[in-house]
Amino acid sequence: MRTAIATVCLSGTLSEKIEAIAAAQFKGVEIFETDLLSFNRTPADARRMIEDLGLETITFQPFRDFEGMPEPQRSKVFARAERKFDVMEELGCDLLMVCSNVSPDSLGGIERAAADFHELGERAAKRGMRVAFEALSWGRHIHDYRDAWEVVRRADHPAVGLVLDSFHVLARGTDLSAIRSIPADRIFLVQMADAPRLDMDYLSWSRHYRCFPGQGDLPIADFMNALQATGFDGLLSLEIFNDRFRAGSARSVAIDGQRSLMVMLDELRRHTGADIPGLPDLPAKATCSGVEFLEFAVDERGALAFERTLSGLGFRKAGLHRSKSVTRWRQGDINIVVNADKEGFAHSFNITHGTSVCAMALRVDDAPGTVNRAVTLLDQPFQQPVGPGEMNIPAVRGLGGSLLYFVDHKTGLDRLWDVDFKPVEGDDFTGAGLRTVDHISQSMHYEEMLTWLLFYTSLLNVRTTPTQTVIDPGGVVQSQAIETQDGSLRLILNASQSQRTLSSRFLSELFGSGVQHIALATGDIFATAEHLKANGVDLLPIPENYYDDLEGRSDLTSEEVARLRESNILYDREGGDEYFQIYTKTLEGGLFFEIVERRGYRGYGAVNAPIRLAAQTRLASDNLPSGI
Repeated sequence: MRTAIATVCLSGTLSEKIEAIAAAQFKGVEIFETDLLSFNRTPADARRMIEDLGLETITFQPFRDFEGMPEPQRSKVFARAERKFDVMEELGCDLLMVCSNVSPDSLGGIERAAADFHELGERAAKRGMRVAFEALSWGRHIHDYRDAWEVVRRADHPAVGLVLDSFHVLARGTDLSAIRSIPADRIFLVQMADAPRLDMDYLSWSRHYRCFPGQGDLPIADFMNALQATGFDGLLSLEIFNDRFRAGSARSVAIDGQRSLMVMLDELRRHTGADIPGLPDLPAKATCSGVEFLEFAVDERGALAFERTLSGLGFRKAGLHRSKSVTRWRQGDINIVVNADKEGFAHSFNITHGTSVCAMALRVDDAPGTVNRAVTLLDQPFQQPVGPGEMNIPAVRGLGGSLLYFVDHKTGLDRLWDVDFKPVEGDDFTGAGLRTVDHISQSMHYEEMLTWLLFYTSLLNVRTTPTQTVIDPGGVVQSQAIETQDGSLRLILNASQSQRTLSSRFLSELFGSGVQHIALATGDIFATAEHLKANGVDLLPIPENYYDDLEGRSDLTSEEVARLRESNILYDREGGDEYFQIYTKTLEGGLFFEIVERRGYRGYGAVNAPIRLAAQTRLASDNLPSGI
């Protein structure tokens, strides 16, 4: 299959869009009519620009309100089509995409539409061109691909073919079995788009919420399986209308588009065994078994304060780097690396962002293979000099310019603590009962959220949960979890369009996207809370009203609620499964820790999020200098 992308997917001028498409290694481009109309040079100039960048214009679109028009409108649409053919000749494009009529003046009838397309096919063929018909999901008379195919079939002209658009097919829940019987040579173009499941009219849904395959909820794999059954190996293009994409970087979005197609086609190949020429070999998605370490970039002053926090949380210093000002702090299966070195990546990261998470390492089954997959998918690899005898851990660039490392057992990368660090002997140590990293919450700009969703799901064997809407005192936050089946890795992506939410304020303090909070798991949250209080850790105070309401709406006893209140513990239950949460106060730079205990519970305490956010907002307001 030849892959392409429509200019409507991207922000910017036509020149900027074409450059971004070429940089993302596409070979084909759909020219959206509005982009050409706003171009300040001729179609011939656009053609030269496109071809100079190694691209081919695969279609010019859309041609609207064509079939079934009464006279005199019918004559006018054919005259309009001839003008489009003139433009296409200058563009060097031979395919005009026609979407089904939405005009109230249009007349129904398959035979009438087929006759119009036969005539349009005759006119196109005389000029060495073709036309392709697409059923819009909100078309006035034709909104089903099966009806569009019947029009094409009855038009019975070699220059007239079908467009299959995954959004229009899947949004209506149309049966896919009929696709399998369509001759492959009659499908002139396949347009791909995913979308979240929303209850709204098709036009608004399509115009604002489409996304790349793998970023939404539609059954894209089922669509591709049906298409594969036809033997189709023609044009496969992305056509996305999305407000986030229009607000983002054209180059970043174009790379996301290329990545989404590669992952989609790789999954098709693995599922069906199909031979897909031109698709590079991709190692399998990584199986992740947890977080090996979180690395904090600090300066000398910040290191003292942050290490006091770690001590209060029950961590102990377990290792010193053999050649750098880097320490390992450990509790249970949790490793925190504190990097105060005055050279290298972490130092540069600290200068920009202050005390913050500059890197995260994941335990995977095949670290080199994971990086190989990432680089093939156009992620950015990272390397920096290492000292003699030190381990070179493979990594790629992650959120906010941070690093994502990968370690495995089979290549010995899990020996890094013995190779790179000298152990620190200590007294008998019990800690605060913390066992593992439960989940990591990352805040990002709203327009980035789909990018990082695709980044993680394209690399790791994970699933996504439905997007949650969380109410912050400063606005609405969109939150989505990415997790392994066994819960060994859980990442929460948060973004808000409001600049007054906690997540947005964190972006301002950090000067970019990054890890905002880290949840650590304990087997006994009451015992852990006692340890933290004894160690002088400041916990987030929860309002009395919360516990009064909890006692009234749950079957907890007064004694149980009092125990929760005493330690500022939040509580949730799903069926018989229970979840307990406490939070530290926010540290300098906006980061905070959460302590959780799960008793069979799989969620993240979403019902408590507004309470926690309000408490954090109130505390931040109380700590403002007087006069502010």
